[in-house]
Amino acid sequence: MRSVSTTERRSPSDHGRQVRRGRPPKGASQLSRAAILDAALEVIDTEGIAAITMRSVARRLGVDAKSLYNHVDDKDDLLDAVAEHVLAGMDIPEPTGAPEADLRAIAVAFRARTLRYPQAATLVLTRQLSSLAGLAPLEAVLSVLRAAGCSVEESVHLLRTFVATLIGTLLREVNAGPTFGLSDAEGIARRQTVLEQSGLPAVGEAAAYLARLDREAEFAFTIDLAIGTVLARLPGTNA
Repeated sequence: MRSVSTTERRSPSDHGRQVRRGRPPKGASQLSRAAILDAALEVIDTEGIAAITMRSVARRLGVDAKSLYNHVDDKDDLLDAVAEHVLAGMDIPEPTGAPEADLRAIAVAFRARTLRYPQAATLVLTRQLSSLAGLAPLEAVLSVLRAAGCSVEESVHLLRTFVATLIGTLLREVNAGPTFGLSDAEGIARRQTVLEQSGLPAVGEAAAYLARLDREAEFAFTIDLAIGTVLARLPGTNA
């Protein structure tokens, strides 16, 4: 009885392509939307958002890029999904009935979750999300405003102002650089010198402050200002 050769054992469809042997590629047997999102976050953390493509995520998983389309529609859907994946872990604080405390707690929770993935923060802060995770922070703020007696229309105006301020300060924080101030001594000194020599009197006068950025202090100041603006518009508040 003769042995059957490897070539003879192959089916006609095997000819012209390489047959995989041994263990399947990493992730091939357990590919899922969650695994894809985790891989996308790894790409973002190591290479930045600009490096995100279907191919780069597939390489991280060790699969063909085409297999990702069974779980995400396209790159745009993938980016939305990453942002929603990050926000899904946000711990929405229970309302206390005190608007100032509740708005501050929401802002602090949103910041904490966003900065947990600093490289992906821009996605969270700039994508227009429609999922439950993406809308949960808006629901929390609107609930506080409606409970405080604001009309639906007024609540939306205040929501947009509050969220825009929150997103603005977080975008500045995650993208902090020479324009917004530095935290290392040498960088601060260089920036301060540039500002002092700018020839602009107001800028030169403020150079020592413009050259440095205390993220915690800036966030606290900005949120205090935003909350103060909202509180001043609540029913029963004297302007």
